[in-house]
Amino acid sequence: MKLPEGWHNKLLGDLFTKIVVGYVGNVNDHYCDAAIGVPFYRTLNIRDGYFRHDDIRYVTPEFNDKNKKSQIENDDILIARVGANLGMVCKATGLNRTSNMANAIIIKSKSAKNADPDFYTYFLLSTYGKSQIYAGAAGGAQGVFNTKLTQEIAVPVPPLAEQKKIAQILSAWDKAISVTEKLLTNSQQQKKALMQQLLTGKKRLGLPTGSYEFKLTRYGSIPKDWDYPAIKDICTQVSEKNSAALDYPVLSCSKYDGFVDSLKYFNKKVYSDDLSGYRLIHRGCFGFPSNHIEEGSIGLQNLYETGIVSPIYVVFRAAPTKVDNSYLYAVLKTDHYKQIFGAATNASVDRRGSLRWKEFNQIHVPLPPLKEQQKIAAVFSAADAEIATLEKKLACLKEEKKALMQQLLTGKRRVKVDEPVAA
Repeated sequence: MKLPEGWHNKLLGDLFTKIVVGYVGNVNDHYCDAAIGVPFYRTLNIRDGYFRHDDIRYVTPEFNDKNKKSQIENDDILIARVGANLGMVCKATGLNRTSNMANAIIIKSKSAKNADPDFYTYFLLSTYGKSQIYAGAAGGAQGVFNTKLTQEIAVPVPPLAEQKKIAQILSAWDKAISVTEKLLTNSQQQKKALMQQLLTGKKRLGLPTGSYEFKLTRYGSIPKDWDYPAIKDICTQVSEKNSAALDYPVLSCSKYDGFVDSLKYFNKKVYSDDLSGYRLIHRGCFGFPSNHIEEGSIGLQNLYETGIVSPIYVVFRAAPTKVDNSYLYAVLKTDHYKQIFGAATNASVDRRGSLRWKEFNQIHVPLPPLKEQQKIAAVFSAADAEIATLEKKLACLKEEKKALMQQLLTGKRRVKVDEPVAA
């Protein structure tokens, strides 16, 4: 790596004189109650950039005393050395008592020589650091990362003051990302709470609570002035085949995103060369793969005027005089209806575990008056727009931070040590 004047190339082992491996072996006989035990962390507690404090086990004080080498302290750098989390890096934080660690490379912060632990945590999280970790693990025995490989990681060494300044700048970006993540989570939770209230009539737009009565249905209690029709009473199956084999976009239905363009989504062709047996699905139609609907794979097609789907899909259209499409889609995407679809699939006579139209159309849905449906859909649309804005902002912050890391950690972009860091 070509470095600017004043920077040097060294090995990580030259900067941190104590790099050890967390406890390796069976711990089952040493677990104990939290009231008397010592916190025992595992690789699942290591996530890129943050240290998880959920799902902690506890070991006996005797075990901890016997395994002092695997004890961890705040600011120690941790690398998951095995398993699904192999290569993930974080700094130990939030420890308020003696703690122990399994199956991690532990880079002891107190052993640092002119090295800032925050700076080198960011370096190990960068493309340059990760590539060395994964290359080392790939070349090691059974994909295991070890202390020798850790010591041999090539790292840049700026002056200590510059290391600290770079770490401060990147930390400010982390805080901005964290704030945005919390705002996004809050918005998602608020939408979910709104859905639970509005789709059951517990909260009604423009009507005070307690001003209307309820009736009991299989869906639960809903307002008396709502209908509870079977899907067959408000929707019609659409069975148009692409007989002319026209080159319409091939669509798939995902669990979370609804309909997607198969070629763009999977970045490869996942459908048949012969499209003549595929079904047409026009804008405003619903559809689901009959063998996956219990997973929540149902969509409202608003991508193209006309697309096509696999023959295993059921396609249907809602009556526009009775149903707002966005409202019905919100109902059918709830966890409650996933359960209903699963139960209907299990009860189906189709032994292939599929839910066909003749069974699907027997399912009932809560249906407010059309104007109320439209108001509910508008509320959800506004919530979705807010969530989409935050998701876009979060993605931009992460990309910008990644680009900044590549510049700052290699010296391609220098910082002035005496300049304050923007909050």
